[in-house]
Amino acid sequence: MRITELRARMAEYFPDPTTYSRDTVHSELGGLTVEEALLTGQEPGDIWKGIVAHNPQMPAKFR
Repeated sequence: MRITELRARMAEYFPDPTTYSRDTVHSELGGLTVEEALLTGQEPGDIWKGIVAHNPQMPAKFR
């Protein structure tokens, strides 16, 4: 997965994906936000898996 696809998926689900990626800390990403995880070199696909795990209420079509 590319970063652009990660951002597109986030935009499809979250009303404000920019704020979410900047402010929400994920234990699934090692205690980092999405933006921090990207800066440390984590793969976008792994970040997406962390987002999905962090949001278990996410409907299957977004997983």
